[in-house]
Amino acid sequence: MSSMPQLQEIIYPESDGKPMADNTKQFEWILTLGGGLLALFEDRPDVFVAGDLLWYPKQGHPEVCAAPDAMVVFGRPKGYRGSYRQWEEENIPPQVTFEILSPGNSTEEMSLKRDFYERHGVQEYYIYDPDILKLTGWIRRGVRLEPIAPMRGWVSPLLDLRFEFDGPDGELKLHRSDGKPFAVAEQVQQSEKQREQAELRAEYAEHQLDETWQKFARFGQYFEQERLRAEQAEKQLELLLAQLKAKGIELEDL
Repeated sequence: MSSMPQLQEIIYPESDGKPMADNTKQFEWILTLGGGLLALFEDRPDVFVAGDLLWYPKQGHPEVCAAPDAMVVFGRPKGYRGSYRQWEEENIPPQVTFEILSPGNSTEEMSLKRDFYERHGVQEYYIYDPDILKLTGWIRRGVRLEPIAPMRGWVSPLLDLRFEFDGPDGELKLHRSDGKPFAVAEQVQQSEKQREQAELRAEYAEHQLDETWQKFARFGQYFEQERLRAEQAEKQLELLLAQLKAKGIELEDL
């Protein structure tokens, strides 16, 4: 009697085994984009933002995947995901993706990523190289992702962000149309400094608290010693009065 073959469960890994970033500069910019995009759409429950999250566009094909440094999906709710499985998301692909270059990224690798994003429905794709301060972008026209030129002053149709290079060193700046600041690399560094300063203040406050408790402890010891002395003096007085009384001497007679 033959048995029906069992369908093997398909595993969609939640990690590709690669680090999020190759160096601190790339890491800072990934955090910058992720944090800025989260803040940009914090009031939009229908916009999902993620960074370094594996995206699987085709069910049954775990080998077909990519992990953009940052991606934005319109039409999908916020919430935790171990990976973005498109067939579980009403088949909506990420519409905007970002990649931050490091020296380890090859031209061939980035070309393959662009082909992947073009094939699987990305509408806007941006690459930023923080070492040479170069931004490259593509926008979908029909079935193709076509280059955007020039990038300086470009306004993303989907994000409503303007790309400028007006920093002190000509580095990339992103401007929100509502006038609110978009996080930039130095703001990440400033936040880190503020965190360090807060930790130093907390350590100082803890030190001061320890000193205060030590003072209270010393005062407590002093008051305990004084209490013991008073008890001892009271006992000596009671003993003296008892001795006088035994000799027939009352305190009133003195």
